[in-house]
Amino acid sequence: MSALESLIRLHRWQADERRRDLATLEDLAAKLGEERRRLEAEDLREREAAASSREAAFGYAGYVRRLIERRRKLEQSQAELAERIARAREALAEAFREMKRYEVAAANRAKQQEQNEAKRERKAMDDLGIEGFRRKATGQ
Repeated sequence: MSALESLIRLHRWQADERRRDLATLEDLAAKLGEERRRLEAEDLREREAAASSREAAFGYAGYVRRLIERRRKLEQSQAELAERIARAREALAEAFREMKRYEVAAANRAKQQEQNEAKRERKAMDDLGIEGFRRKATGQ
């Protein structure tokens, strides 16, 4: 295995690793989004309960304070996660660029080798043709 092939394998592995990291972060973002939807549904149920009973309305104020804090923390987590996802996407893009750079270099090298081989074959065939013509002309 050539050094270039080893570099390609290494960068493929790194790109796969970055892809897995990004998928993990996106799964976490989806879970936070689901948590936000659950929080909103819970708030709606609590509002309905507070509206239906006077006693429940007194407890609703304390609940709202905790709800506001939970929302704030959830929004902060979502914002931090969005930044991490953006960085992970950039790292993935960079890993793909590096991998492609080496793949293109390997393809160019293989193409050059094919061209050199074809040139050698053409030269060998030309030499055979010239030798045959020379022998025919001299009568050998």
